[in-house]
Amino acid sequence: MQQSAFLSLGFLRLFRAARLIKLLRQGYTIRILLWTFIQSVKALPYVCLLIAMLFFIYCIIGMQVFGNIKNDPMTQMNIHNNFQTFASGLLLLFRCATGENWQEVMLDCDAGRECEGAGESCGSKMTYLYFVTFIFLCSFLMLNLFVAVIMDNFDYLTRDSSILGPHHLDEYVRVWAEYDPTARGKVHHTDMYEMLRNMEPPVGFGKKCPYRLAYRKLIRMNMPVDENGMVHFTTTLFALIRESLGIKIGPTEVMDQRDNELRYCLCRLWPVQAKRMLNILVPPDSELTYYKMTVGKIYAGLLMLENHRLEKQPQCKDQSPDRRKLSSADTSPQSEKSADLLARFFGGVVHASHRSPRTSETEDDLNK
Repeated sequence: MQQSAFLSLGFLRLFRAARLIKLLRQGYTIRILLWTFIQSVKALPYVCLLIAMLFFIYCIIGMQVFGNIKNDPMTQMNIHNNFQTFASGLLLLFRCATGENWQEVMLDCDAGRECEGAGESCGSKMTYLYFVTFIFLCSFLMLNLFVAVIMDNFDYLTRDSSILGPHHLDEYVRVWAEYDPTARGKVHHTDMYEMLRNMEPPVGFGKKCPYRLAYRKLIRMNMPVDENGMVHFTTTLFALIRESLGIKIGPTEVMDQRDNELRYCLCRLWPVQAKRMLNILVPPDSELTYYKMTVGKIYAGLLMLENHRLEKQPQCKDQSPDRRKLSSADTSPQSEKSADLLARFFGGVVHASHRSPRTSETEDDLNK
């Protein structure tokens, strides 16, 4: 009893090898290969069904034509390899499909073989056609369908990096976990730009994305920020998917209407989930008003501040080196407090549109 308990507990130690699976999350190429294999497994049952049908048809034919051949231990048609039963016929065909001496089996099934019991010669002259067609269909066509399915899925996932697929969710979760180690489901808005630059397109921006283009994308995404300056995981993910696929995206003046249309579509498609997740996926207008901070407002202010600094650079070139150092020293405290100033600015501004960062004045600054 103690020995059996020891063996059962020792068997659980084998699961320690599963820790190596964590290493697979570190490489993007390995995740692509694993996702290709998973997608291929979904189509492999259909290929297996075709192969099973082929084996079934040829096994029935073999039982009718070669089932009476006498078992001879000196030949390939013996007690282990024969067509006398359906199970033994399938095993013999499987052996032939692997290419193990199938030509010897074919010759031993030729016409003129000794029959089991009384009777004339057994076998058939059609044995060559039977085995050659089986090997051709099975080895050269059916088995290669496995490789064809895997290659097709791999080509689909790698031929265009801009195709957004479910496998990109692993990349998003992996990078998010670096900025949210406690798994709270929220990240501070100051880490949003750097986090999305560490994600490769089409999910993130990539390290080669210019900061002005990244800021414009963040302004369009416009996720709400809570009182602690945090942005929600699901809201950011859905905003990235919407930005990448262009779902209900339009000019500034129609974005409120597009948001309402998207909310209506989500309620129709998933009425049960929409009751719980709708305001997280597509924040309502009450979360994007002037008195609520959003990512779009923050990065719109940062982009306008950057444009203002770029406009002042030619003036700084005309100044003396001492005045240039003085001006740079004066602006450094302002850059440190820019987040607080922008929060006060966007918290007190009242404008005619609900989406203040998407107004025409801001868009003119963005196009500079």
